[in-house]
Amino acid sequence: MAFTDLLDALGGVGRFQLVSTALLLLPCSLLACHNFLQNFTAAVPPHHCQSPANHSAAAVYGSGAWLRATVPLHPLGLPEPCRRFTRPQWALLSPNASVDGAATEGCKDGWVYDRSVFPSTIVTEWDLVCEARTLRDLAQSAYMAGVLAGAAVFGSLADRLGRKAPLVWSYLQLAVSGAATAYFSSFGTYCFCRFLMGMTFSGIILNSLSLVVEWMPTRGRTVAGILLGYSFTSGQLILAGVAYLIRPWRWLQFAVSVPFLIFFLYSWWLPESSRWLLLHGKTQVALKNLRKVAAMNGRKEEGERLTKEVVSSYIQSEFAAGRPSNSVLDLFRTPAIRKVTCCLMVVWFSNSLAYYGLAMDLQKFGLSVYLVQVLFGVIDIPAMLVATTTMIYVGRRATVASFLILAGLMVISNMFVPEDMQSLRTAQAALGKGCLASSFICVYLFTGELYPTEIRQMGMGFASVNARLGGLAAPLLTMLGEFSAVLPPVGFGAPSILAGLAVCFLAETRDLPLVETIEAMERRVKERLSRNDAEEKGEEVSLQQLGVSPLKETI
Repeated sequence: MAFTDLLDALGGVGRFQLVSTALLLLPCSLLACHNFLQNFTAAVPPHHCQSPANHSAAAVYGSGAWLRATVPLHPLGLPEPCRRFTRPQWALLSPNASVDGAATEGCKDGWVYDRSVFPSTIVTEWDLVCEARTLRDLAQSAYMAGVLAGAAVFGSLADRLGRKAPLVWSYLQLAVSGAATAYFSSFGTYCFCRFLMGMTFSGIILNSLSLVVEWMPTRGRTVAGILLGYSFTSGQLILAGVAYLIRPWRWLQFAVSVPFLIFFLYSWWLPESSRWLLLHGKTQVALKNLRKVAAMNGRKEEGERLTKEVVSSYIQSEFAAGRPSNSVLDLFRTPAIRKVTCCLMVVWFSNSLAYYGLAMDLQKFGLSVYLVQVLFGVIDIPAMLVATTTMIYVGRRATVASFLILAGLMVISNMFVPEDMQSLRTAQAALGKGCLASSFICVYLFTGELYPTEIRQMGMGFASVNARLGGLAAPLLTMLGEFSAVLPPVGFGAPSILAGLAVCFLAETRDLPLVETIEAMERRVKERLSRNDAEEKGEEVSLQQLGVSPLKETI
């Protein structure tokens, strides 16, 4: 009997599963706030050069006239953000006057920022504009680099120390590093703290998902996975509301970090995964946790009857089927696994690249950044409902491929929409982002079903690393927009379409049992190929019996 049978005997999806899932998914929702936080803490308000100091003409002519005489106008009619006249051009104060060839210079005395919407951001505090504007994207890349490092560090720790210890530490690390980010006044320290915060993303997501799935009976896992997606969506909506109410960036950073101290305190109540405990020979602790679960689910008597031998008999059948993988080379060892791994590398990287490319630069749409954040969060709800339905009734492969290709087409077509049609551009981008969010949720499930049990954890971790590489590359690809406005949309959209085509080479897993070993997967592939060959030969025989040449029939 499998371990899931034991969970069913102890109450199935009972009170413990509901409470623990809620306590684990709540931090995941606020984790989304940190993922998209720089949309607000690193917002770029309208700005222009600071006028030369100690000039008496400013008092005589007034600030508006003085600005017109000292700062050239941008083609859109706004003050030029990065240049000023070397000498005041008083002729510009006359109606319809213009000055051709007037000498300009950089903003030697700093910048003046419009603080009506954003009283303070990291951009206004450290002047991350003009020549230093790429540092803004560098700060986001530091966060993504932390996510990548965290996937490797906390993934390894979860196998050695269990799921709970890295999760508890991640809560504490995020609370401390988030508060430190709001406290220190150095940009270098800010980037370092953002790196530490990024590391906790992987520690929280991977271990929360493991605890939810490993304590959940089979019939509840699909719903639990969907709830994880919706918790991330709700976090985006929470961020929009909190950012609207708390405008200074330091207080906003502090507000979304402090709750993780509360999560750290109550996380000590969460029990360690009994699956992991049994796998590592800690049967007594596993037995204690199972009795705790049984009591909370109203099955105290069943829990008291459990013994070490009974619990071990349930878990033995699962872990006897395959050996845990110790090398990433196992993901490339055989043809079928190699094909799956190569395709999933493209899918996870491209999905993450396009997703963060769209979601991390909301100001480019020209609308209220708060409204766009809400729109980008709300669109995920119907998109994930459609994805869930099609996964169940159509299949995983068609769902993931369709959403990725549709998202890529949306991103690329957006560059053909005129700049003055901002509402249409935003709606198109929101639809693309919804498709990418849905494909992300689908590909999590699809990846787990494609890999056999003995390398499933290794495969999921390796796929996650590729996704983090995509997230790391997204802000760097955005920087290419400084050279050509065409590069970012093509760079985000084309890989998404390519990933959709790569999915077509993967096998469908809907309604199929999970494969336990690499050898069993190779046998399944060979049986499928043999069956296809037999069907083709059967068609040829039937055509020959009718006196029709297969070649002529094809022509």
